[in-house]
Amino acid sequence: MRTKYIDLIDQTFDFPQNEFHLREDKLFFHGIDLMRLIEEYGTPLKFNYLPQISNNIQRAKGWFREAMNNLGYAGNYYYSYCTKSNHFSFVMDEVLKNDVHIETSSAFDIDIVKNLYEKGKLTDGKYVICNGYKTPQYIDNIATLINEQKLQVIPVVDNTAELQEILAKTEVPIKIGIRIASEEEPKFEFYTSRLGIRYREIVPFYKAIVKENPRVEIKMLHFFINTGINDTAYYWNELTKCLKVYSDLKKICPELDSLNIGGGFPIKKSLAFDFDYSYMVREILTQVKRVCTDDDIPEPNIYTEFGSFTVGESGGAIFSVLHQKQQNDREKWNMIDSSFMTNLPDTWAINQRFIMLPINRWNEDYERVLLGGLTCDSDDYYNSEQHSNAIYLPKFDRNKTLYIGFFNTGAYQETIGGFGGLKHCLIPEPKHVLIQRDENGKLKTKLFSDEQTAKDFMKILGY
Repeated sequence: MRTKYIDLIDQTFDFPQNEFHLREDKLFFHGIDLMRLIEEYGTPLKFNYLPQISNNIQRAKGWFREAMNNLGYAGNYYYSYCTKSNHFSFVMDEVLKNDVHIETSSAFDIDIVKNLYEKGKLTDGKYVICNGYKTPQYIDNIATLINEQKLQVIPVVDNTAELQEILAKTEVPIKIGIRIASEEEPKFEFYTSRLGIRYREIVPFYKAIVKENPRVEIKMLHFFINTGINDTAYYWNELTKCLKVYSDLKKICPELDSLNIGGGFPIKKSLAFDFDYSYMVREILTQVKRVCTDDDIPEPNIYTEFGSFTVGESGGAIFSVLHQKQQNDREKWNMIDSSFMTNLPDTWAINQRFIMLPINRWNEDYERVLLGGLTCDSDDYYNSEQHSNAIYLPKFDRNKTLYIGFFNTGAYQETIGGFGGLKHCLIPEPKHVLIQRDENGKLKTKLFSDEQTAKDFMKILGY
């Protein structure tokens, strides 16, 4: 009779997988002995496996390179990293090893760009694509970067007034992008994105404001939808509308030569994940090439701004099960030594599901449970896996601590959770560990930040 946790996984998924395998009843992630990590640093614990960042960048570059070669696509491909996904220096250092460009979202992003440039990590000629709504401080910072003329700065205007504000602050010719205000999926509460300029206003904007101004060129059209890049009728319909605007604008604006398709590559959130990245890249480029051929215009350079895809699969969080509470005849609550709301906030805010697996005890019987966090908030729980309506884990045993891991958590969780700041019910920020490989491929770990203390909180609170 197959009643062990490993049996459940074997019957439900193809296992082991590229990043996950078992050795002597212990889970390994990208070759990392997670139990040894726990023994060294304890729990709760967050970590980033930095080589996965470079791995994903190179994978994406390979898909675009292969598709462009096979299709005879004439434009170039530029990989940009969307910094808002994870601003940490260790992420930026790894990203910039891969000959990529940067996409920013707000004023302080420009300070990070300047710091990276001064340290020689971001070099002359790299593109800095400035997205988002432009506050006065953001405008000032963008203008400073443009006037220095060391990096290729492309402000992507969100509304027509932004261009005038940038021109007033700059002294040199500028190149801009225009963000399209795409229509949202039918299930959304509104019809059109609050970001960008409406389809029908883009060509008139060019004719009225840009065409006769010798100081400004439109280089890029920017297209992005909230649901990301997916093989759905909605995505292809929006891309088709975008390409129609690109074609119409290109015919009267010869300087336009680039299409930015934004970010939105999905990342693995379940062991059942199955997404054909190479097919999607090939199909997008096929559609672009077809429109350009039909309308007799050159094929544009392609820019992407992958954020979650770049960094998401590098991250993980490990917790201990402290106690089990039987609250009624059906529900067992495993209480973890941290909080979902504070340290994996997307599980609470948008009902996000990450890959969740036990670290140890795979050869023991399993049971159905709910997972509870430490705050006194009724929403601090994690109650289902993406592949089912329940969580199954090895049976609770007060004499054998169960450790559980959440994987591919590297995007947004620290910034949304307020890294190093106040936490709900004063639940501390966990230790944060960086994992790298040396030139011989040997794993090495480094403590980036220690667990928050009562003293840290008292200082923030003014005591």
